[in-house]
Amino acid sequence: MIAWGRITQLRSEIGEDDFSEVVALFLEEVDGVIDRLRITSDPATMAADLHFLKGSALNLGFAAFADLCEQGEALAETGRADQVPVADVIRCYDASRTEFLAGL
Repeated sequence: MIAWGRITQLRSEIGEDDFSEVVALFLEEVDGVIDRLRITSDPATMAADLHFLKGSALNLGFAAFADLCEQGEALAETGRADQVPVADVIRCYDASRTEFLAGL
């Protein structure tokens, strides 16, 4: 679920203090977008939110979550926002977040 190698790489690139700040900002921003994803039905908003989530997830090693966001983004961009498994995306994020925080 988490690409721990990416976490190690990021920590070594930016240092522990900056890493802690990046993690806090990531969680704050992603939690906010997840909240919006729960209620949006607009395909353009959903596609943009999933694109943002995908990029953020890849930066912090949330591999499985990024994959689901990429799939959902493709659906939303092609007018099939109603087929995006939003509940699965949210469940995956919650599980990834829990695993990530436990592994720090």
